[in-house]
Amino acid sequence: MIYSNKLVILKKYKPDPLIWMMDTVAGWVGAARSEAGLVALTLPQSSVEECMRHLFWLGVKEGCPVVPPEPGHVLTGLVQALNRFFSGKRVQLYFPVDWSVFTPFQQRVLQAVREIRYGTLLSYGQVAAQINCPRATRAVGGALGANRILLVVPCHRVIRSDGSIGGFGCGLAWKARLLAAEGIQPDPGGKYQLV
Repeated sequence: MIYSNKLVILKKYKPDPLIWMMDTVAGWVGAARSEAGLVALTLPQSSVEECMRHLFWLGVKEGCPVVPPEPGHVLTGLVQALNRFFSGKRVQLYFPVDWSVFTPFQQRVLQAVREIRYGTLLSYGQVAAQINCPRATRAVGGALGANRILLVVPCHRVIRSDGSIGGFGCGLAWKARLLAAEGIQPDPGGKYQLV
């Protein structure tokens, strides 16, 4: 899997975000969190080392402490939810997010996208209309490209208005795989059905 060639820089945290790796049914998933919530979440990788590399590309600096959430923490259920998702079960990955790592416009876009229900697709233009910026279709795409909390902010559920898959920083094969995990398949012409 390849993330976009842009290195995302997270704001300086005091203290540094805590990171941890989760062994899921689809592979290793890396996560980083602040006191407010998630700041990064990778897609499944073949090894812990790959997760670390992808967390770095998502803007988490090297050397952050590796500390899984303690029992009872709101994020302890994340691995179970990811396992359900990658097993094709309907699940809403609604976990706390540290929105401060995004610009105000990115926050508006990503918060709107977070509300897209499992198994549902919207176009970039529909998302722009939802945030009262109907002419900001391309800017919506740019904001989605800044998403570093994949799955919890399900940017894979946003496609082009013509039903084509659109873009995805991790590659279109991953986007199609995530949509398939939700039971969403293209028609014979390769187009997806919007709401």
